[in-house]
Amino acid sequence: MLLHETVRALALRPGAIVVDCTLGLGGHSAAMLPRIHPGGRLIGLDLDPANIAKARERLQWVGGRFDLFHSNFAALPRVLAQAGVEHGRVDALLADIGVASTQIDDPDRGFSYRRDGPLDMRMDPTRGQPASALLNRLSESELAAVFLELGDETDAPQIARLIVERRSRQPITTTNELMAIICEARDFTIERASHAKLHPAARTFQALRILVNRELANLDRLLAILPEVLKPGGVGAIITFHSGEDRRVKNAFREGLRNGIYSEETRDPIIATDAEQRANPRARSAKLRWVRRA
Repeated sequence: MLLHETVRALALRPGAIVVDCTLGLGGHSAAMLPRIHPGGRLIGLDLDPANIAKARERLQWVGGRFDLFHSNFAALPRVLAQAGVEHGRVDALLADIGVASTQIDDPDRGFSYRRDGPLDMRMDPTRGQPASALLNRLSESELAAVFLELGDETDAPQIARLIVERRSRQPITTTNELMAIICEARDFTIERASHAKLHPAARTFQALRILVNRELANLDRLLAILPEVLKPGGVGAIITFHSGEDRRVKNAFREGLRNGIYSEETRDPIIATDAEQRANPRARSAKLRWVRRA
């Protein structure tokens, strides 16, 4: 996602220390490693052990020095200390906020409204509560607030009301069950929903995923520690897919610029080209912002 734009923004050079906060399958890291060789080092983090295994195999073919960690990027200072990287020595940092395509495509992970599976949604399947636990416990007003604030879902009250009604009969445990409830609440047939440009369940599923994985809290933590880990002149780049995330990044970067923490930032978010948006519909909502440490 926004691969060429991201690599260009990071201004990589041989010998650089680079952090990929959201390793995924290693796509961005594979593009960055050759640009920091010789003498460079890449530190990669991911919440999903399966992603780390696949990325390691991919990066071994690329070559170069890299170290991968099963960790949340909110714990980046601890990871850097474990990797032996001194405070304030990172030349470039990337965070691609969101869910990996492999996680969406795996029905057992419970991220997709297009594939039936357990309603899980945890990026790290070894920790935390699955989406089903939260969905069946939160009150109607709490659910409506989550869907509105984290998913920009205008039909949040109707969806929350129907969820509470249906779970009173039996717990909601699968993605198909939730998808059908959302479609009914929004007056969509399953057939019509499957052909909609934006699936009626998309925003609600997004909101649940953000809640389950505490994505906004983790992003806030990353924005707070970013100035501490970057060296003077170092660049931090963040890709977001949700208006709430982009707003947080924009505000943090601009506040840092006003306070002299950063010397340069993107005035406007960088978006995917028309060609990338056609090839990958998810890219339509991607926004890249970068900042340079003073």
